[in-house]
Amino acid sequence: MEINNRLESVQLKEDLLTKLMEDYGDELKRIAYLYLKDKSQCDDIVQEVFISCYMHLNTFRHESDYKTWLIRITLNKCKDYHRKWSIRNIIHKPVIDSDLYNDNSTNSAEKMAEQKEIKNEIINTISSLKPKYKEILILYYLQDFKLKDISITLKLNFHTTKTRFIRGKAYLKKELEKRGYKDGSF
Repeated sequence: MEINNRLESVQLKEDLLTKLMEDYGDELKRIAYLYLKDKSQCDDIVQEVFISCYMHLNTFRHESDYKTWLIRITLNKCKDYHRKWSIRNIIHKPVIDSDLYNDNSTNSAEKMAEQKEIKNEIINTISSLKPKYKEILILYYLQDFKLKDISITLKLNFHTTKTRFIRGKAYLKKELEKRGYKDGSF
């Protein structure tokens, strides 16, 4: 009887993990890619996230939803990767792959190429910021999180989150202006 209960528990755990992978895998991959700018490394990070998720699924406290928990794990894995000394030896990686960011608007090819170039420049600029600003701007602009949700996800005081957002936005604007973009719509 106990063996059957364990088998059912393992099966439920595997089913939940499969659902989490289907529901959030692409989103976690985008976050990791935006943070690391390395497609193969972001695949590894997401794999590590789901391994960690599986290993700690029994200890999940349900204080937040699974998405928030998985994003937090993803950001921590990305930070861990950046802490490795070898990352400092890597030269600039290619810009965002088109399969990660498809623009489905009905614009002309020229307009779409221009929008993609601007989007890539903004993403590259965000990626060059300090991690404490980068993670907030990624979640706000690219994942459409509200500041309150960001503060919960990052386990920061709301006012700290808001301050980092305002400063990060100012740094982003300053960097984009240095690169020749004068559009203040962000």
